[in-house]
Amino acid sequence: MTAQTYQMLIDGAWVDAANGARFDSVNPATGAIWATIPEATAVDVDRAVKAAAAALEGPWGQMTPTARGKCLRRLGDLLAANSEAIGRIETTDTGKMFKETAWQATYIAEYLHFYAGAADKIHGETLPIDKPDMFVFTDREPVGVVAAVIPWNSQMFLSAVKIGPALAAGNTIVLKASEHASAPLLEFGKLIADAGIPDGVVNIVTGHADPCGKTLTTHPLVAKIAFTGGPATARHIVRNSAENFAEVSLELGGKSPFIVFDDADLDSAVNGSVAGIFAATGQSCVAGSRLYLHEDIADAFLEKMVAIAKNIRIGDPQADETEMGPLCTIGQLDHIEQQVALARDEGGDVLCGGARPALGGLYYEPTIIACPRQDMTIVDTELFGPVLAVQRFRTEDEVVAMANDSEHGLAAGIFTRDSARSVRMSKRVKAGIIWVNTYRAISPVAAFGGMKSSGYGREAGMQAVYDYTRPKTVWMNLSDDPIANPFKPR
Repeated sequence: MTAQTYQMLIDGAWVDAANGARFDSVNPATGAIWATIPEATAVDVDRAVKAAAAALEGPWGQMTPTARGKCLRRLGDLLAANSEAIGRIETTDTGKMFKETAWQATYIAEYLHFYAGAADKIHGETLPIDKPDMFVFTDREPVGVVAAVIPWNSQMFLSAVKIGPALAAGNTIVLKASEHASAPLLEFGKLIADAGIPDGVVNIVTGHADPCGKTLTTHPLVAKIAFTGGPATARHIVRNSAENFAEVSLELGGKSPFIVFDDADLDSAVNGSVAGIFAATGQSCVAGSRLYLHEDIADAFLEKMVAIAKNIRIGDPQADETEMGPLCTIGQLDHIEQQVALARDEGGDVLCGGARPALGGLYYEPTIIACPRQDMTIVDTELFGPVLAVQRFRTEDEVVAMANDSEHGLAAGIFTRDSARSVRMSKRVKAGIIWVNTYRAISPVAAFGGMKSSGYGREAGMQAVYDYTRPKTVWMNLSDDPIANPFKPR
């Protein structure tokens, strides 16, 4: 089978890398090379950023907010219409279930529609100033060229929550696709021109951290960096931003606690936990990978959950009957195997899974590990795979302490029928997203983001739009009297 050849989108044109360099993309379900991707040079990235800067000063910057909103709405419509085709590509490139990728592409169109409606709702305010004869108002302007660094998992969603608010606010953008799976973002790029978005407004470059990512995040014309990924890379990006003083937002990893009290609806909580850790093969930053069970219901809960986990159908992510696909990279698989082995050495009891199934490709079994101690390595190490660490608790104070004993702070799930407890817990657990009696629910209306090593800044919701603007204050003297000479005695 001949590998598909992709190009980058720079200033409205599909181009190869300046030096012709390319790298391979592997189908994780088969291990076969299926596509080749341009390896961007510093010259390519510089061209993309300068194209975005020119578009900001040119047609996009001169377009009315309402017209920009219409472009975003058309882009959302095109994404929905092409959701199956883009979903197939994303499944081939990442191993994510086709049922999920196609649904996500359709639903993510709603995010673009939301920001289309927000484009002409961005406004400043007049200020009741304490100076006579002064009229003072604020305006909000786009920050400028945005550098968006996108990971391979959920890349349609993670692109939309950056493209949507950035373009609605009048910015232009350069997206760096993940080197692990660039094709879906490049397929999405084919819709940009058809949506009526001028050349250079959205650019997509592909390549590795150096020189592609480093050149992008240090470029003097970049005004804001929006990054989703791991803390190690984020530290490089924060250091890079010292070169251009770009604003930075970070949506990083998680080790999210999933807390089940003794009064919870057991079946609902079990199903929520299964979805929280095994959906997307656990390759989600909000995966509920730390399960805390009240002692009185722990045995019954685990009996139900282990039975479900053992019967999850693993296989071809393109097939309708498959329930869990492969991991995206061999590095992930190796990391998971090392961490599960370490968990065994530290006293963990593997209740199910814990090995590769007898399949080709990058598959790993749904795995549940009973952890006798909070200080086990696996309890606060993000695996980004279908591995669940389980502990038991007796009191509310105890589980709050355990849940917060983490460097992460992205999401948390709380299952209880006690409404007062649910409010208390939502205040006490240190995470940017709290789900009560549900998990992994999202909406374009609701912002998300983390704290601690899970990052800062928020994506989605109206707050994200304002985060892509810079306020300007204007003072107007309404008096006809001349300004007094400050050096002349009165």
